[in-house]
Amino acid sequence: MSNRRSTVDEEIGRLTAYLLKTQQSDGSWRFCFENGIGIDAFVIILFRILEADPEGIIRQLHDRICKEQQPDGCWKLYPDEEEGSLSASVEAYYALLCSGYSRPEEEHMQRAKRYILSRGGIGKVDSILTKAILAATGQRPWPRSISMIPLEVLLFPSYFPINFFEFSGYSRVHLTPLLIMADRKFSVSPPDAPDLSDLASPRLDADEDDPLPREYENLQAELRRGMNRLIGTPRFIHEAAVERAERFMLDRIEPDGTLYSYASSTILMVLALLALGYEREHPVISDAVRGLTAMQCQADGTTTIQNSPSTVWDTALIADALQEAGVAENHPAIRQAASYLLSRQQDKPADWSLHNPDTAPGGWGFSESNTINPDVDDTTAALRAISRLTETDPLYREAWNRGLNWVLSMQNRDGGWPAFEKDTDKHILTWLAIEGAKSAAIDPSEADLTGRTLEYLGHFAGLTQRHEFIRRGANWLIRHQEKDGSWYGRWGVCYIYGTWAALTGLAAAGVPASHDAIQKGVRWLEQIQNPDGGWGESCRSDRIMRYVSLGASTPSQTAWALDALIAVQEQPSPSVDRGVQRLTSLLQQDGGMTAYPTGAGLPGTFYSQYHSYRYIWPLLALSHYKRKYGHASPETPKPPDL
Repeated sequence: MSNRRSTVDEEIGRLTAYLLKTQQSDGSWRFCFENGIGIDAFVIILFRILEADPEGIIRQLHDRICKEQQPDGCWKLYPDEEEGSLSASVEAYYALLCSGYSRPEEEHMQRAKRYILSRGGIGKVDSILTKAILAATGQRPWPRSISMIPLEVLLFPSYFPINFFEFSGYSRVHLTPLLIMADRKFSVSPPDAPDLSDLASPRLDADEDDPLPREYENLQAELRRGMNRLIGTPRFIHEAAVERAERFMLDRIEPDGTLYSYASSTILMVLALLALGYEREHPVISDAVRGLTAMQCQADGTTTIQNSPSTVWDTALIADALQEAGVAENHPAIRQAASYLLSRQQDKPADWSLHNPDTAPGGWGFSESNTINPDVDDTTAALRAISRLTETDPLYREAWNRGLNWVLSMQNRDGGWPAFEKDTDKHILTWLAIEGAKSAAIDPSEADLTGRTLEYLGHFAGLTQRHEFIRRGANWLIRHQEKDGSWYGRWGVCYIYGTWAALTGLAAAGVPASHDAIQKGVRWLEQIQNPDGGWGESCRSDRIMRYVSLGASTPSQTAWALDALIAVQEQPSPSVDRGVQRLTSLLQQDGGMTAYPTGAGLPGTFYSQYHSYRYIWPLLALSHYKRKYGHASPETPKPPDL
C-alpha cells in the first residue's frame, strides 16, 4: 500500500509540474487536437483550387498523409478499424495527387488504388463530406440526398413542422454551403487536376438509384408542403433563398475568418462562395485561407490541420485538474488561466438564443476563435476552473453567475442537457438520407452532457435534489441507462465515457451509492476491466452502438473508469487498486494505444486524439483517489512556483 501511495504522489507531482511548465504566456494551454487525415486532405485540394499555394504547408500535409498510410494501401479512422476506411482512403489518394508531390505510378499510390477498387471504388464512399468534395471538384454527380433538399428550406418560418433552425447548429453550417453548391450543380477543378474516373465502378453511383428509405420520403413530403406555403413566384422565392443562404454564412464568420470556427464548414463555405461567383482573391476567401492555415499544429513530428483548436477546452480542464491536485487558486498559473478564460466568456446572443430567448449570454466555446457558438460542456469546464476565485474576486463572481444562469437555462424539456442548442431534437430530421444524420442533424439530451452538468452543479455550485432541475436531470440519466448498466457518451469513446459522466453526475446530485442505477453502472465497469487492470474501448462502439473492447488499456479511458468508481465507492475496491496500478504504469509509456483517439465527433466518420487527455484525466482521477481515500504522503512534491 505504501508503494502505491508513493507512486500516486509521484505521478500527481510529475503531471502537475509538466502542465505548469507547458502553460503559455497568455495563461492558456495549447495541445494538439488531432482529427485524422480528412481535414488535411480537404485543405490541400482547396488550396490547389484557389491557387493559394502555401507550398510549405501543402508539402507538410502531404507528408503527414503519406505517413498514415497502412501496409495494405488504406487509411484508417482509428488503429483497430479492421478493413480501413474507404472514404478516408479516397480523400488521401485524391489529395496526394492534387498536391503534386505524389504520382499515380508510385508504389504507395498503386497500393492505395488497389485498396479503393477492392472496396468498390469511389461510388461506394459513404461520408457526405467526401462525396461533397468529389462533387464540388467534378469527380462525381452531386448526391441525391443533398440535391433533393430545396435551398428554399432556409425560408421556412419557425412555426413550420420543419424549419432550418430545428437542425443542429453543426449541421446548419455544413448543410448551407452544401445546398448552395448542389443547387447550382457547381464544380471547379484545381489546375492539373487528377482524373479519378479509373477509381469508379462501372456505374459510379448505382446506389444513388436505389429506393430511398420510407422515412426520407416522408421528410420529402413535409418539405414539399413547406414549399407550397411560401408566397411569391418560384423565381423570386429561389432568389430570396440564395440570398438568405449567402447571408447565413457571412453572418457566422468568426474574427479569424472561419465559419463557426470549424475547418470543415470553412472549406465548404469557400467552395460555396466560388459557386456564388466570388473571385478567388475576395477578402472573405483570403481571410478564410488565413484562418485555416492558423489551425495547423505539430503532431508527432508532422503537421496537421485541426478542425477546431481545443484551446479553451484544454485550458479550462487543466486549470481545474491542477486545483484538484492541490495547486492553490491564487497560484500565478491558475490566476493567468482564469484571466484567459474570463476573456473568452461570450457576451452576445447568437443562434443558441433562438430556442432559449430572454437569457443573458454567459457561455464559453471550444476554441478561442469561437465567439458565437458556446456549449454546455465547455461552459461547465470553465466554471469549474474559476469557481474558487469567485469567493474573493467580484469579477469572477459576476462571470460565474452569468455562466451558471446560462447552463441552467439550457436544460431541455426532457430534463437532460444538450451540447449547443436547447430543444433541437426533432427526430424527423434524422430521416435525411445522409451518412451521420442521426448524430449530426439534431442536438438532443446526452448522458455525457447531463452527467457532466450535474457533476458541476452538485460539486461546484452546491445544488442538490431539493432543486427541481437537479431531480429532473438525475431522473433523465436513470431513465436512459442501457440494459447492461452503461450509458452512451456522445462526445467521447464511448460507453466508458458516458458511464463515467453519468456516475459522477448522479453521485454529485446526491443519488445514494446504493441506488440500483449506480450499482448496475459499477458492475458494468468492473466486468469490462481489462486483465491488466486498465480500461480501453474501441471507436467501433460508436458504429454498432454497443460496447466493443479495444483489447488494450488507454490512459484517458482508464482514468474515466477509475474516477467513476472512486466517486461512488467509500473504500477502494480491488478494481480501483488494480486500475490505479495500471494507470500509473500507462503514464510511463508513449505511443501505441496510449495515443488512441478517445474523442468522438461523428460516429463512423470523425474521431479525435486530444493530446492533452493523457495528462488531464489521469491527474484528475489520481487526485480524487488520493483525496477520498486519504492516501496523502508527507513527501508529496509541491508544485513549483512559476
